[in-house]
Amino acid sequence: MSLANKVLAVNNDLPIRTDQPVHSGKVRSVYWLTEADSRRLIAERGYDVAADAPLAIMVISDRISAFECIWRGEGGMDGVPGKGAALNAISNHWFKLFREQGLADSHILEIPHPLVWIVQKARPVMIEAIARQYITGSMWRSYAKGEREFCGIEIADNLEKDSKLPELLITPSTKGILEGIPGVPAQDDVNITRSDIDNNHEAFKFQSPADIDLYEKLLKEGFDVISNELTKLDQIFVDTKFEFGYVTDKGGNEKLIYMDEVGTPDSSRIWDGGEYRNGKVVEKSKEEFRQLLLNHFPDPDILINKDRMEERTALARDNVLPEAVLMQVSKTYTDIAEKITGQAIELSENPKADIVAILRDEFGLVD
Repeated sequence: MSLANKVLAVNNDLPIRTDQPVHSGKVRSVYWLTEADSRRLIAERGYDVAADAPLAIMVISDRISAFECIWRGEGGMDGVPGKGAALNAISNHWFKLFREQGLADSHILEIPHPLVWIVQKARPVMIEAIARQYITGSMWRSYAKGEREFCGIEIADNLEKDSKLPELLITPSTKGILEGIPGVPAQDDVNITRSDIDNNHEAFKFQSPADIDLYEKLLKEGFDVISNELTKLDQIFVDTKFEFGYVTDKGGNEKLIYMDEVGTPDSSRIWDGGEYRNGKVVEKSKEEFRQLLLNHFPDPDILINKDRMEERTALARDNVLPEAVLMQVSKTYTDIAEKITGQAIELSENPKADIVAILRDEFGLVD
């Protein structure tokens, strides 16, 4: 069995019963269940959600995106072996710790397969909440050009590249295009300040001003939980993205929850602690793949210059990456997942067939 067969590259063609179009993102596909199936599963499985809550099957793929493009490998390996299972395993681990430590729930109701979540529909808060513990990446590039204010927060002079910040820095940005907010351009992924959120909490889909404090509290506590656990493994939690939303439980109570993924190599930077103490940054996250791409192509400006997006799209479409590049990324993802969870990441011989069988036989979601 070739490696290519173990990669789940296409995840939007499963025969899951749905009466809506499949929503396929860069990595995950979402199958909204019929109202009848949602109600049946809620009753059968005893989920703590409203009886009429819409449910979905979320299937993660092994596709890898970077610089806003999806990348493919030679030999039909159109993804990274083990990547999807590693991402889900890490998120599952952190969400479980958050619940156990009394932080908040997530949108996940059940995990029928390493690549699959059963989730409830959440009403998203329209903020991508970035938390930074070190100055690196785009923030460092802006700082090096003389910027000292980030999302309304002044930071000190004389910071060095990749150094630890004096305190955790929250630099939120808009999620999607939001119209009519004074001083906030109607564009996706625009940096915003805490006062922007305070003054327009309804536009950002917060239900009350008090929930802004709760979101910051959950953000900081979630970051600390992950950072402390990674420190025990001699890994450094550099920065990450959190997303939040609202759901209604069985008793009709509205609650703010974590959603999307959390603390993964796709949504975070993680560095090796020992190497960092020796003055070297060794990435244990997707940043490593970005660096591999920048070194692989003769003109790396195509990958970082937004004015060359057409060339970049063609580069990703017309080039297959060496198997060794994708296997290096596979090792990074599976190694960090196994380190965090203490469990081996098992690769299925035929992930799609396995998923279909489980959803048909155990959940009655495939005709």
